[in-house]
Amino acid sequence: MKIAVVGATGLVGSEILKVLEERNFPITELIPVASERSVGKQVTFKGKQYTIVSFEDAIAAKPAIAIFSAGGGTSLSLAPKFAEAGITVVDNSSAWRMDPTKKLVVPEINAFTLTKEDKIIANPNCSTIQMVVVLNPLHKRYGIKRVVVSTYQSVTGTGKAAVDQLFAERAGNQDAPKVYPHPIDLNVLPHIDVFLDNGYTKEEMKMTNETKKIMMDDNIAVTATTVRIPTIGGHSEAVNIEFENEFDLKDIYEILGQAEGVVIQDDPQNKVYPMPLTAHGKDETFVGRIRRDESQPKTLNLWIVADNLRKGAATNAVQIAEYLVKNELV
Repeated sequence: MKIAVVGATGLVGSEILKVLEERNFPITELIPVASERSVGKQVTFKGKQYTIVSFEDAIAAKPAIAIFSAGGGTSLSLAPKFAEAGITVVDNSSAWRMDPTKKLVVPEINAFTLTKEDKIIANPNCSTIQMVVVLNPLHKRYGIKRVVVSTYQSVTGTGKAAVDQLFAERAGNQDAPKVYPHPIDLNVLPHIDVFLDNGYTKEEMKMTNETKKIMMDDNIAVTATTVRIPTIGGHSEAVNIEFENEFDLKDIYEILGQAEGVVIQDDPQNKVYPMPLTAHGKDETFVGRIRRDESQPKTLNLWIVADNLRKGAATNAVQIAEYLVKNELV
């Protein structure tokens, strides 16, 4: 089982290597791939050093699966070349997510739709993944009518340069290179990705459109406000869910308690609730502050937190790869 990791030197690429190792993915040969300037450098996997190779050499090596985390432009140009060579691509960028010919997969929800013919599989947006893992079991039971979500997103979602900006500002260096249009330390930016003509950001519309595609229901209304905050452990979301049918809070706890990949942390009296600090480095999605919206019927409030580099990116991609191997789709 040869596996290529494309973008192996980036924040998410490094996390993919870590997750592959932790989950003991059945690799016989690792092929780390990165841009020309990184070719020849080394990465460590399971205590061994591996040399980074070029895209051309990676395709020639014929891995069964290539997990991409190298940006949308790279994915658009190179993923089809890998696919043409018979390599199944799991892509972490936004390049293929809304392509009607490509599957957008969160394994707990819709991996069953995958076939051997799916040679480019899209990994959803980080903030979408953690939300739908919680929404889907509730939707099956009560039918979701509308979702209002506000996010509090880690700088790691932007990349290493954003983390560097945060810590440079925290150290008092205001002249350090900036990724964001404003300071991020001791600040909050209601601005993730670019602004669109409708006044929303691209990130906000990703959450709207991807939720419908993953949950296979265009009737779910979703409106989002996405916000960057100066933390690194994970993304947090305040989610308001209006159902078609009435619910009992006791049943909500039961459903989420049994949901795959979901952990309830909800004991306000003892100050127990999900936080990026405690979600950091974990694969699960954590949910708490579970309470009825008292302003209207059939409506629930939740607080959802997950490590955006793990379940929001690397872990979800590796879980897709695990599903492909387990079900003999590669």
